[in-house]
Amino acid sequence: MRVNFTVNGRRHEADDVWEGESLLYVLRERMGLPGSKNACEQGECGSCTVRLDGVPVCSCLVAAGQVEGRDVVTVEGLADFAAHRSEAHPGTGCASGACGVTVDTAQRWKAKPSAEETRDTGELSPIQQAFIDAGAVQCGFCTPGLLVAADELLERTPEPSDADIREALSGNLCRCTGYEKILDAVRLAAARAEETV
Repeated sequence: MRVNFTVNGRRHEADDVWEGESLLYVLRERMGLPGSKNACEQGECGSCTVRLDGVPVCSCLVAAGQVEGRDVVTVEGLADFAAHRSEAHPGTGCASGACGVTVDTAQRWKAKPSAEETRDTGELSPIQQAFIDAGAVQCGFCTPGLLVAADELLERTPEPSDADIREALSGNLCRCTGYEKILDAVRLAAARAEETV
């Protein structure tokens, strides 16, 4: 089957997708987006977390056919997604499924856009920078899923309590840490966002 969906703000088409193929497989193997990690393949570890229409999901549990016409944001798209939120929806965030690109914009997109056509400045999203600054990255395997889940939390709850952070990240396992630096990173990103308001 052919699956048409938006990934990180750009329309994509995946051909010859088998009915049982996961979104994770399509992202990593067919689209060359290796950020979402393939670990447990059972939805237990959160390493493959992406946002599907704004909601964090384990992409290993989502059949590729289920994303037809939908919007996916991976860790590779967090910086652009954060820039879009601050430009188009300052202080509020995107409503689930409400953001993306127009059909005209998608049709004009080229595989190698010029500097004027892309926002990719090499900058990180606020949560990515906070993870680095707080020393929350160790082996890095769980980091993409944690970043995606934390980004969604901060969009939904700009001033999260420790309980909010623990709940939002409860589906993401990290074998390297005691989670304290990860919690520090989310707190740091929230504090920085509050300073800019």
